[in-house]
Amino acid sequence: MYIHQEERRMALATVNISFNEDLLQQIDQLAKNEARTRSELVREAARIYIERKKKWESIFAYGESLSSNYKFTQEDVNKEIEDYQKEKIRK
Repeated sequence: MYIHQEERRMALATVNISFNEDLLQQIDQLAKNEARTRSELVREAARIYIERKKKWESIFAYGESLSSNYKFTQEDVNKEIEDYQKEKIRK
């Protein structure tokens, strides 16, 4: 079993989590297909979720700062998105 170097340095804690049976079967099948444990799979999923959440928070914070600097309204943003999508379809 391969343990990431960062995990060796950190103290591990055991957590009990409830999953519905269908989701647990999917987790177990994926872990089996990837030759790793259920715990490894769930740890990686949690890390990826946290990283993605931080990235989105950063993107939204950047958007907020731009909108306050330039006084964009929600309607302005919606219009820009709509225009972008229309342009993308034309290409």
